[in-house]
Amino acid sequence: MKTLNCSTTNCEHNIKSKCMAGVITIGENAKCLSKVKREGGVLAQAFADVEAAEELDIRAVSDNIVQCNAECNFNDGNICTAQEITVADGLVLTKCKSRTLK
Repeated sequence: MKTLNCSTTNCEHNIKSKCMAGVITIGENAKCLSKVKREGGVLAQAFADVEAAEELDIRAVSDNIVQCNAECNFNDGNICTAQEITVADGLVLTKCKSRTLK
């Protein structure tokens, strides 16, 4: 996958809206199972985003592998085949917002 946009407000893997986890797992109902709450919460997330160097080209980070167990058009043998997905917080859970039902 080329781009995984992440707008979670409290995850260790999220730096400037880019997921830095190498392997991401999306479970049934499109829930992000890879989310790890950041120690310090939302405030620590804001500091991590500010501290990330502007020179750091996050787009140059190697491609993510997204393992997917959700019913979705992009799920091919439990691997996401989409070129770009968005993961975002919902009211209760963090989910893949790019999921399209078959």
